[in-house]
Amino acid sequence: MPAERNGSGALPLTLLAEQFAKLPGIGMKTAQRLAYFVMGYTDEEAEAFANAIIHAHKTVHACKICQNLTDKELCPICEDPERDRSTVCVVESPKDVSAFERTREYRGVYHVLHGLISPIDGITPDKLRITELLKRVADGGISEIIMATNPTPEGEATAMYCSKLLKPLGIKVTRLAFGLPVGAILEYADEVTLYKALENRNEI
Repeated sequence: MPAERNGSGALPLTLLAEQFAKLPGIGMKTAQRLAYFVMGYTDEEAEAFANAIIHAHKTVHACKICQNLTDKELCPICEDPERDRSTVCVVESPKDVSAFERTREYRGVYHVLHGLISPIDGITPDKLRITELLKRVADGGISEIIMATNPTPEGEATAMYCSKLLKPLGIKVTRLAFGLPVGAILEYADEVTLYKALENRNEI
């Protein structure tokens, strides 16, 4: 019996591989390997895999304070009474929060922008969580903003844009003193390098 096709004429295995290929860093060859691997699942395993994606997509949302991902009203960091709320580390994505938390040295809180300014990609400031950051500052209690965006042209542009908005509010704005190569990605930096970058940050 020939393999069943969907309405567009594509084989289900091909459609599955195409979905995997949409993930960052996954080429078509890797996507095909993942598709074949998933086909080795039992029906129960396949259903659990699909349900985990659907459940996360429906229940995970932005923390109402820092915009990090959480399944509650506030993320665990914003809920933690031991954190220093006067210092806010501004990062591009939730993955960067995880990277800093691995250092076990930073005790402030975070703000996640969910992207960087990149006009060529159609990402303008209004598409980031900058308005939410300004509101946090306006609410009071914050003395320092650490701009911890990646040392890329987009990261630098975003840091400078935020700095120009924040400085008139009387807030100290610092930039990580990157002991990182230009173009490096925070997510892949080791804990010591990140800690030193935090320790030696500079005002901008």
